[in-house]
Amino acid sequence: MQKSSFHHALKIVEAKCIGCTHCMLTCPTEAIRVFGGKAHVDPNRCVDCGNCMSVCPVDAIVIEQDDFDQIYTYSHRIAVVPSVMIGQFSEEIPEQQIFSILIDMGFTDVYEAETGIDLLHKISGRFSTYAGQKPVISSFCPAIIRLIQVRFPSLVGQINLLKPPLDITAAYIRKKLTEEGANPHEIGIFYVTPCAAKIAAIKRPIGEPRSAFDGVINMDFLYNLIHRNLVKQKNRKDCTLPPPRRLSSAAVLWSLTTGEAQQIPGRTLAVDGIHNVMAFLEKLENEEISGIDFLELRACDEGCAGGILGSGNRFLTAERLRHRAEQLSPVSDYCGEDISEETAEFLRDTIKLETVEPRSIMKLDDDVAKAMEIMDTATHILEALPMVDCGLCGSPSCEAFARDVAQGKASPQRCIFLQRRQENLDPTMVKKNFSTVKKVWGREKVE
Repeated sequence: MQKSSFHHALKIVEAKCIGCTHCMLTCPTEAIRVFGGKAHVDPNRCVDCGNCMSVCPVDAIVIEQDDFDQIYTYSHRIAVVPSVMIGQFSEEIPEQQIFSILIDMGFTDVYEAETGIDLLHKISGRFSTYAGQKPVISSFCPAIIRLIQVRFPSLVGQINLLKPPLDITAAYIRKKLTEEGANPHEIGIFYVTPCAAKIAAIKRPIGEPRSAFDGVINMDFLYNLIHRNLVKQKNRKDCTLPPPRRLSSAAVLWSLTTGEAQQIPGRTLAVDGIHNVMAFLEKLENEEISGIDFLELRACDEGCAGGILGSGNRFLTAERLRHRAEQLSPVSDYCGEDISEETAEFLRDTIKLETVEPRSIMKLDDDVAKAMEIMDTATHILEALPMVDCGLCGSPSCEAFARDVAQGKASPQRCIFLQRRQENLDPTMVKKNFSTVKKVWGREKVE
């Protein structure tokens, strides 16, 4: 049975793309190629980390977003916001003021996504890990989970099969409202996302059949709406406030670098930045690292504070959250609300993920003999290449180009160094090679 494809929140607007290769050269999984003067994404390799979007000079890469007005199709409209959104605003603006604006905008209640941390601690008394081998790898960052699936498939058994905090929070909200008599079909729960990977994870979850969320709203979009409304609310004498729910300091810091690792017993390590994570996982896969109990891995610098949909400086956001955490109590069994035993039991039964399956991009073919043949061909092709990784062939590196050629996805003629060698031997090849260059880079660039 063929595996369903990943959902991707990142999209390339072809009309804007100038084929500059910035995205291709920064992509950690070599998912991007240039052909016809435009960037194209291999959906089986992309992990929605957002690196491509951050380096695009013409804003040709965008992130999808659900229509905000869909919240009004539900009677109970719940916004689940990450703590890093609070950290986008000045410390003089309390979270209750931000939440009041969200209610004025149409939501009936607001929860912070990290409520799931305190819920988890309350129902189990600890931060659980479910993996068969150490070091256990955090399941918090969906871009990292996909990265391991496609680039480090031998490590999927070490992923912690624990739902991320936002999913625990959403499951709790839905259960609580249902217990209070709400019609399940009238409950709409919407996540405010700091990154593309979380959109992809909600639209097509890994390790569970469906998401507990009904929609996703991009954080930069909502930040701008709130910021405009803050000015209008300044002179108001009253505003609608949601019930106060103070998180623990651990919950507020969870999405920042080291925030999770500090709460796990044993020897733990936190690594942020997807290229740093890849370098570390390569050593782990090669058994060069041992003695670690838990790994907190984040695709973005400073954790979710560095998410691609953040409107502020990630270092200032992290600083504000740390200041906020200093005013809160440490990890405890308090989560701001009483939880019924039925709800607690429900959460205990649903906090685990199903098995995460590997989806290796390194496998050249399902047939072992054919894969060996492709590997040998790629090795021979690579020996003839200049190893300068110039990207002029439309592939991100000479090694990637050799694989593309061996798999029949590209012609050797695309390499300009091979073209020059051919032309030295046979000057009549100039016209043919020029035609090949046009196919890769488009008529506008070469004529």
